Amino acid sequence: MPSKKRRRLERPTIHPRNKYFANAPDFRLLASLYPSFEPYVFYSQDGRPKIDWTDFNATRELTRVLLDHDHSVKWWIPDGQLCPTVPNRSNYIHWIEDLLSLEVTANTKTNKDKVKGFDIGTGANCIYPLLGASLLGWSFIGSDFTDVALEWAERNVKNNLHLSELIEIRKAGDMGQTCSREENCNDQLVSGEAKAGTSEISCEKALDPDSQDVVSDTTKGYYGPPVLLGVVKDGECFDFCMCNPPFFESMEEAGLNPKTSCGGTHEEMVCPGGEKAFITRIIEDSVVLKQSFRWYTSLIGRKSNLNYLISKLWEVGVTIVKTTEFSQGQTCRWGIAWSFMSPSKKLISSHVAEKNNLSFMLEGVQRQFSAIDVLKSVESFFLSGGASCKLNTSSFVVDVTASSAYCDSVLKNGVLDFDGAINCHFICERSNGPNNLQPPLDGLCFRVSVFQQIPGTLLVRGSLNRRQNPSSGAFPLIFQWLEDVLKKEFIEKR
Repeated sequence: MPSKKRRRLERPTIHPRNKYFANAPDFRLLASLYPSFEPYVFYSQDGRPKIDWTDFNATRELTRVLLDHDHSVKWWIPDGQLCPTVPNRSNYIHWIEDLLSLEVTANTKTNKDKVKGFDIGTGANCIYPLLGASLLGWSFIGSDFTDVALEWAERNVKNNLHLSELIEIRKAGDMGQTCSREENCNDQLVSGEAKAGTSEISCEKALDPDSQDVVSDTTKGYYGPPVLLGVVKDGECFDFCMCNPPFFESMEEAGLNPKTSCGGTHEEMVCPGGEKAFITRIIEDSVVLKQSFRWYTSLIGRKSNLNYLISKLWEVGVTIVKTTEFSQGQTCRWGIAWSFMSPSKKLISSHVAEKNNLSFMLEGVQRQFSAIDVLKSVESFFLSGGASCKLNTSSFVVDVTASSAYCDSVLKNGVLDFDGAINCHFICERSNGPNNLQPPLDGLCFRVSVFQQIPGTLLVRGSLNRRQNPSSGAFPLIFQWLEDVLKKEFIEKR
């Protein structure tokens, strides 16, 4: 049985390009260089320097000295405003850098070398534009709507003359242009009417903070200040937008974590429907703006919202969805990104080829379980949904055939419920024939193998038996589903 320490080490951690990947901030050094930080540092019994993470003044001063020492950025926020942690926010910047380097979507901008981003709700701290500009030379529009946020974001920009030309702070709701329109970087414009298959979003509703129109979340919709529509100007094009959304539905909910004190006003932390409703509004706006952005992205505070949002994205017709996990210290967040850009054909073929063979490790398998137990669980997992399976215990493989209907459903909606989605429209015939299954013309046939590595560690490998199948894109999602189920069965239950 693995220790809790080992399990923590297996989680995703800091981004490898993050300044703090190899060396965490040195509180002792910072205290010696910045007298204003020294009073907040204390030492444990073994001599390690620490700060009190529940003290807002301590976390704010740490952010200030890290930005000054490691990024040459002058920074401050007034009491009560949301105080960001520099290493965590840097992770998001570097993930977007990864997305832009993938080139899985075409870059239609005229000037492809200059990266331009849009920070939704930049806050008084203006942390993402300051980090993106100082680390990578990106230009930014940072939007917000409260007077305090706008004033202090402007101050933080103006106090850094070497970055000030790269960052513009814009008040949400000041734009007067028509919002019911679609415009992309190729100057293809549809104005005054909604595109077929989408709902018309009137400019009046987009600009009215009191408008209570319910969007995709049928129970609680976002009806606050403008997010993208009503803020992005006609003809503007961006490489990406990013957002640290209001995660919570109430300030009481926001204050449930007693281990940290990062501040945060009601406007920064709370909105009706919480992050789910807010990100849904970003999705709705992106349907109208489409290719004005290469990538739309947002942080997510609750993993339980991830599958709903992925499903919503496929529903509105995006071309690609990417997700990631940010885990550092006691804080865990998820990232979601999507695009309406046309995928590159050259990269599509290589991407599919890479996904013909997938694998994952089961580490810390309980002693009473062997490779045979895992193999039989794989078979039961697919058979319980009516799959066509062939188990070969001597070779430690299971051959599986899934119907095209199920694969299409997975591609559109993702796997929404690992425990309750077993009835999943697989081919309802169990094979008693030879090893080589005969898949239907439009189905998906793959093999799952289980290998013993060392005691307590198993390798599970999946291989597509047929290449260039129209349903092949579902294979990575199905395999991820299997991984989650096996880990829950053989590792997580103690």
